[in-house]
Amino acid sequence: MPDRRQPHRRDTPIDIGISGLLKGLGDLVERLSELADTDETMVNQSGEFTIKGLNENARAVYGVSIRTGIGGIPSIERFGNLRTTEAGPEVAEIREPLVDLFDEEAELVVVAELPGVSEDEISIAIQGDILILETTGTRKFARDVLLSSAVDEINFQQVYRNGILEIRLKKR
Repeated sequence: MPDRRQPHRRDTPIDIGISGLLKGLGDLVERLSELADTDETMVNQSGEFTIKGLNENARAVYGVSIRTGIGGIPSIERFGNLRTTEAGPEVAEIREPLVDLFDEEAELVVVAELPGVSEDEISIAIQGDILILETTGTRKFARDVLLSSAVDEINFQQVYRNGILEIRLKKR
């Protein structure tokens, strides 16, 4: 399957207001329509920009991953460090990584994208049906992943290569 990632970078400040929100929703609907008209099963869209009114060091990273699932039903997942608050958009220090969860016969496989992180900066904990993923260092990521079944909380395997973390959890 071809890689459908299309990174974007805007160096000019943008103002995220109602018009930006509507344009973003329109773009998303257009991409969903394109996805439905083709045989594609996954589309990733991401970008980086500065937000008007924030200092030069505040960089927002955003993205969505759209996949077609069982029965052609789309699944949309967002990632990045741009949060919507009552006061308006906020650039958080900690990013949400893009995470995939695969339910295999005997185990669950969690795959997370953690670019720019070294293996010793990764922390994994399992509490019940939640996998807690956090990193330290210059690039901080954090994500709680709801697991689809009970797993062995102590014995699991992890492999980290080229910014991709794979965690294999044995089902109970």
